[in-house]
Amino acid sequence: MNAATLPPPAPRAATPVPSSTHPALHRRTRRVKKYWKPVLGIVVGLAIVAWVSHVLIHVYHYEKTDDAYITGHVHQVSAQVAGRVQTVLVDDNDDVKAGQVLARLDPLEFQIGAQKAAAALAQAKAQLDQAHAGVAQAVAAATEAKARVSQATAQQAQTQAQLGLAKLTLARNEQLFSNGGAITQADLDNARSGFAAAQAAQAANEANLAAARAGVGSAAAAQTVAQAQVEAAQASVAAAEAAGRDAQRQLDYATVVAPAAGRIGNKAVEPGNRVQAGQTLFNLAQADVWIVANFKETQLPLMKPGQAVDITVDALPDHDLHGTVDSLAPATGAQFALLPADNATGNFNKVVQRVPVKIVLDHAAVERLGARLRPGLSVIVDVRVR
Repeated sequence: MNAATLPPPAPRAATPVPSSTHPALHRRTRRVKKYWKPVLGIVVGLAIVAWVSHVLIHVYHYEKTDDAYITGHVHQVSAQVAGRVQTVLVDDNDDVKAGQVLARLDPLEFQIGAQKAAAALAQAKAQLDQAHAGVAQAVAAATEAKARVSQATAQQAQTQAQLGLAKLTLARNEQLFSNGGAITQADLDNARSGFAAAQAAQAANEANLAAARAGVGSAAAAQTVAQAQVEAAQASVAAAEAAGRDAQRQLDYATVVAPAAGRIGNKAVEPGNRVQAGQTLFNLAQADVWIVANFKETQLPLMKPGQAVDITVDALPDHDLHGTVDSLAPATGAQFALLPADNATGNFNKVVQRVPVKIVLDHAAVERLGARLRPGLSVIVDVRVR
């Protein structure tokens, strides 16, 4: 076969172009790679701007501190008298009511003291009755002495009259005897004897009157003494009554009761222990709590009672709590320290002071969480000041 008669060669099939190397797709990929970084940068920038704006707005409207904690009434229940513990009726974490018995001391020695005080009171009252009887006797004696004075006065008046009559009779008889012997010597002697007897009777009655008047003074003095004895006996009765009340108080203190409703913690007593007066036996935490937040002095210019507060408790991160500013302390915390700093000595370094702020929780939050709000828990507070 001639080359001229050979058929033309068949055309070769086109080699397919890979999609990754397709010109249009490659251009689109290049455009995407060109713009995704700026777009991502814009998104991140907007997020940062939004976050910064949120922070700035929050900083403008709120004052925040994490130097805050929950506090409340925590009673140190202590023994009021010394004695041996007989029974302990509660344990740690028990809920108690106000007035509930927590422990009892051995009451025997206090009962004996109360009985002694009762006996002393009875004795003092008996002495008071005796003193009142003495006063009555003294009053009677004074009345009798006054009656004697009256009687002696009457007798003196009588003898005075008799003396006067005897004097006149003697003078008349002497005149009659000297003027002619109208009377006998015996009559004159009788007149003289009667006058002397009247004088003696007068002197005796004057002595009786003086004695009666002295008896009145003595009776008055005895009445004064008896009245003083009454007052002394009344003082003894009052002292005995006070001693009885004190003995009863000590007997009552042998029973240790809860001063308020709450929960027992830190029990430090067991039956058989010998406790002293003032020794702490239990700690009792009441259910009502509040927050003390220590703010820097530079955070206080716009803070005042009544402002709303957002609260986060570290132990309860899933609960958003709210409250209200109740009051601000009258001085910084350093002023209430046991040893306040004295900036007038040595080198001075200025330190930003903190002022305690009392924040009360919403009643609903307290009702909802109850005992989970424990004194001492750390919190973060945000006070809205604008």
